[in-house]
Amino acid sequence: MHWIAVHLPLLSLEAFCATLPAGAGDAVTGADARPVALVHEHVVVQVNAAAAARGIRAGLKRATAQALAADVLLAEADPAREAAALRAVVHAALAFTPAVAEPDAGGADEPATVLLEVQGSLRLFGGPVALARQLATALAPLGHRLQMAAAPTAAGAALLARWAPRGVDVLHGPHVTDRVALAVLLARAPVTLLPAPRAAVAAEMVAMGLHRLADLRAQPRSGLARRFGEGLLDTLDRAFGDTPDGRRWAVLPAVFEARLELAARAEHAEQVLHGAGVLLARLVAWAQGRQVRVGRFVLRCLHERARQVLVPPTELAVELAEPAVDLAHLQGLLKERLGRLELPAPTLDLMLHCHHVVAAPAPNGELFPTRASRAEGLLRLLERLRARLGDAQVQRLVAVADHRPEYGSRALPVQGEGAQPALPAVPPGPALLDPTLPLHRPAWLLPEPQPLAEARDGTPLVAGRPLRLLAGPERIETGWWDEHPVLRDYFIAEAHDGALVWVFRHRLPQPPGEPQWHLQGLFG
Repeated sequence: MHWIAVHLPLLSLEAFCATLPAGAGDAVTGADARPVALVHEHVVVQVNAAAAARGIRAGLKRATAQALAADVLLAEADPAREAAALRAVVHAALAFTPAVAEPDAGGADEPATVLLEVQGSLRLFGGPVALARQLATALAPLGHRLQMAAAPTAAGAALLARWAPRGVDVLHGPHVTDRVALAVLLARAPVTLLPAPRAAVAAEMVAMGLHRLADLRAQPRSGLARRFGEGLLDTLDRAFGDTPDGRRWAVLPAVFEARLELAARAEHAEQVLHGAGVLLARLVAWAQGRQVRVGRFVLRCLHERARQVLVPPTELAVELAEPAVDLAHLQGLLKERLGRLELPAPTLDLMLHCHHVVAAPAPNGELFPTRASRAEGLLRLLERLRARLGDAQVQRLVAVADHRPEYGSRALPVQGEGAQPALPAVPPGPALLDPTLPLHRPAWLLPEPQPLAEARDGTPLVAGRPLRLLAGPERIETGWWDEHPVLRDYFIAEAHDGALVWVFRHRLPQPPGEPQWHLQGLFG
């Protein structure tokens, strides 16, 4: 078996910093990072580099941390928030193998670690190094620092991923393929790697001269069990492969639903985008794990009470013309929608739902553009226009089976309800007198036919100058069944400036004062 362990050493801190408002900078590793510390029961449990530089470390009291750095940002550690972030990593890992261990399976023995059994996927992804590289790329949008390792046992890979021996690439970590090499590498690992013993127990081991796992393995098992518990021996046996290591596999949910509690309330739509971006990254990880594309998602903004009145959630639905799993594209569409949104009250929580997906893998990149890729670019443009202007403002013309030009098409939304109406196509009209003309119908119809004056010989005039009739007549006589019958003869004519226009003449004489000729369209 070939196990890959992905350890996230700063998971708790990164999960909290993801809830901070946009513009706060990279609160974990940024150059201008603010000291941040997570506490549990008034005791510091995790700090960022800026806080560590001020002398704050895990185990200090809250008051001590504030005394060392008055500007330190203290927040309560939240297991539910960490579990949601870790679940997104599991979803992304499921795109590489169905054998991803449920994070809870290891319990406290494997904190913030995701385990993948990838023996059956190595050939598909080009070997262990290429697979690890692609896995790290897929996890990058989630914004976590990674420590990866590979081993023939799950517990062994988990231990190696938490250990960064000198001279070893931390990202891809130690990589061993057989139990002999694994035993040699684990033997040099420090006992502080074992998560089960508390700090006092680890200090007791060091005081006894037990610095490395090889020292523990050399001791009598009965004495270790009496002093440190059977759990220590079980962890060692599973890591070295001496006992079986059963795992419970993770399963992707059928629909995506995620919630993010913001660290600071968002009063403007722009402030919502940062938190929504975190949820979108998790949505893409879920979609890639399920091998589907996102067709529609809904963002819900939960508000605080305004003047003691409960404000209903604000829902923002984003529907894609072409399903996709491109994170940048989804963020761009959501940004356009949020740009037109005015929040009725400050937002405290965000919820993202996705129930509409299309079962298809992500498209491959193309070296040369094809007709399909150009069509996809047009769909992306339509999606951005709909997001920026609204669905009702982006329409398309659909042909209707009616020979009357003003009723021969209908404007419908590009996407959404009524986007694909069952309208029959227009039957072809009669041939023109001059078949050499490329078009017999103009591309631009006027909103209403424009009446034209006539010369003394009955020739229609445009801007006071006569038109030269080039082709026609094309007779249209229909609509007797409704209130708008037409009896017209259509002509293609040339204006004095060379422009081609489409005009018609009523077949029957009109009442006195009513024009006989009308301008209906212009040729491009």
